Amino acid sequence: MRLVTFNILGGRSPGEDRVDVARFAAAVRALQPDVLALQEVDRGQDRTQHADLTAVAASAMDAVDHRFVAALTGTPGATWTAATGDEHPDSAAYGIALLSRRQVRAWEVVRLPALPGRAPWVWHGRKVPSLVRDEPRVAVGAELDGPTGPVTLATTHLSFLPGWNVVQLRRAVRALRSTAGPLVLMGDLNMSPGTARRVSGLVPVVAGPTFPVAHPARQIDHVLLDPLEEPRWHGVAGRTVPTGLSDHLALVVDLPVC
Repeated sequence: MRLVTFNILGGRSPGEDRVDVARFAAAVRALQPDVLALQEVDRGQDRTQHADLTAVAASAMDAVDHRFVAALTGTPGATWTAATGDEHPDSAAYGIALLSRRQVRAWEVVRLPALPGRAPWVWHGRKVPSLVRDEPRVAVGAELDGPTGPVTLATTHLSFLPGWNVVQLRRAVRALRSTAGPLVLMGDLNMSPGTARRVSGLVPVVAGPTFPVAHPARQIDHVLLDPLEEPRWHGVAGRTVPTGLSDHLALVVDLPVC
């Protein structure tokens, strides 16, 4: 089974205002995922020609089951509110998605704690910190049947604010561990592999910088496996993959058994 996690920057590349939907579909197709975890996913946004990028990806990879989970409704960086899950399915939204070429037995959505108020943050190229408001964050898990029993695969996109992403990761893992089988967590965690392992208790299986795409210097995207199931993951292989879009590299992991 091939697992892929990819922060897609809304299907764009740095410096672009709009997405080429056909190019995005081609990138997904080239990755050949069995399970695809996406972050920074647009639905109904002007910059993506009002496309449903989850549906585009599902068609490209022949997914039989998929779920888009909005973290916010409205336009990122402009007027938005935290999503609740009760939004109209055609409303403009932004969030994460999980897609599978296997039928999903059950879905689990975990809304993560939001940072109250604003926090100081120094943007790249600046010396003076600004007060920023973080976006809402969410995780989604899918329970699948495997040859040796059920497994839960999940994705999330955590805060870029150090410390707060640790709080969110702990909450996500605690909630997702209540689902069936061993846990595989994928996504943009905005932290190093060492921190991700220490906080989650899960094992990163791909080592390599994923961001920024032009000159990768940091690994903030991860595929984490349950260490209690190490025999199940014997022979796992992973790598970073350029796709021709986004400001992140994709991570691809081939599991011999899942």
